[in-house]
Amino acid sequence: MCLTLIIPAGCKKKENEPEVVLKLAHSLDITHPVHKGMVYMAEKVAEKSSGRMKVEIFPNEQLGTEKENIEALQLGYLAMTKTSSAPMEGFVPRMRIFGIPYLFRDSEHFWKVLKGPIGKDLLLAGQSKWLRGLCYYDAGARSFYAKKEIHSPDDLKGMKVRVQNSIMSMKLVSAMGGSPTPIPWGELYTALDQGVVDAAENNPPSFRTSRHYEVCKYYILDEHTMLPDILMISTRVWESLTPEFQQILQDAVDESVEYQRKIWAEAEEADMKIVQDAGVKVIRPDKGPFRESVKSVWDEFEGTDIGELIKQIQEVK
Repeated sequence: MCLTLIIPAGCKKKENEPEVVLKLAHSLDITHPVHKGMVYMAEKVAEKSSGRMKVEIFPNEQLGTEKENIEALQLGYLAMTKTSSAPMEGFVPRMRIFGIPYLFRDSEHFWKVLKGPIGKDLLLAGQSKWLRGLCYYDAGARSFYAKKEIHSPDDLKGMKVRVQNSIMSMKLVSAMGGSPTPIPWGELYTALDQGVVDAAENNPPSFRTSRHYEVCKYYILDEHTMLPDILMISTRVWESLTPEFQQILQDAVDESVEYQRKIWAEAEEADMKIVQDAGVKVIRPDKGPFRESVKSVWDEFEGTDIGELIKQIQEVK
C-alpha cells in the first residue's frame, strides 16, 4: 500500500482515488467559523481538481497541539495546519509583530496590512524553516474573560491569566499586571474550572465554542490584540506539488478567505448573544488605561527590526 501524500510512479492508484491527499490538522471545534472556512477550502480543492486532489481535515487537536503540528510540518510528517500567529513566534520571530498590543487601528487597517506587501512577506518569512503561509483567516480581536469583573489593568493584578505559548502574549499580560500562564488550548476548560488560572483571553467565537463561558461569567471587550489565524503548509510538501496543484490549492485557499471572513462576522454577533443569554456579563471598559499599561512593550522594540515593522504598519493608511 502506498502511504505517501503523492502517489508515485509504480504505486497502483485505485479507481476514483485522488492523486494527492493533504492532511490538515488544527485545534478548533468543528462548529468554529475558521474550521468551516477550511472545510470550504477543501471542497473547492476537490471541485477545482475534479477529485484528483483532496484535503483531509483533523480538528480538535486529534493530531497534536498547535506547536506539535507546526513541528510536524517542518519534518514533512503533516502537510498543513491552521495555527494562531502566536505559536509561530517561536519559529518565525517576525511573527511577534502581531502580538504588539493595540497595533491596528481597526479591522480595516488590519486587513489592509495583511493583504498588502507586509502581510505577504510575513506569510513567506518561515520558508527557511520549512513553513510556508498560504493565507490569513479572520480571528477577530482578543479580549479577556474571567470569573470576576475587570474594568482596568489594576484589576488584573494578582490574577493568573492563561496565555498562548507566546513571548508576546506573556509580555502583554505582565505589562498589565497579571501573571501569564501558558496552558494548551485543550486543557484550558479544566484549568479554568479547577482554578489553575483565573482568566484567559480570546475572541467571541472561541469563547463560545470552547464553552469557557460556562466557567467565566465576565467578558471584557478590551480588544488588546488582533492575532490572525494562519493556514500553513510544509514547504517540503508544497515543493513536491506540481505547478498545477499548487495553483489549485492557492486559488481554493484565496476563495475560502472571503467566505470565512463573511461567516466570522455572523458568528461574532451570534456568539455574543449566546453567551449573554447564558448569563455572561459583557464589560466595555475604557481602553485608554489598557493602552497606556502596555507602552513598555512598544518601547522595548525601539530601534529593532520589529520596531521598524511597527512604524511601517502605522504608516499604512
